[in-house]
Amino acid sequence: MTAKTITVIAALLATTMSLSSCGNTIRGVGRDTANTVNATQDAGRSVERAAR
Repeated sequence: MTAKTITVIAALLATTMSLSSCGNTIRGVGRDTANTVNATQDAGRSVERAAR
């Protein structure tokens, strides 16, 4: 194997790893956002109940 081939393979592996980590980060942020929305809605319901 030549140095060029090894470099291309290494670049492909690095790209694959970075894209898969990016996907995990996006999913994690989506879950965090959903949890924040749920917590805000629950807080609103608690305030509404307390006001009655």
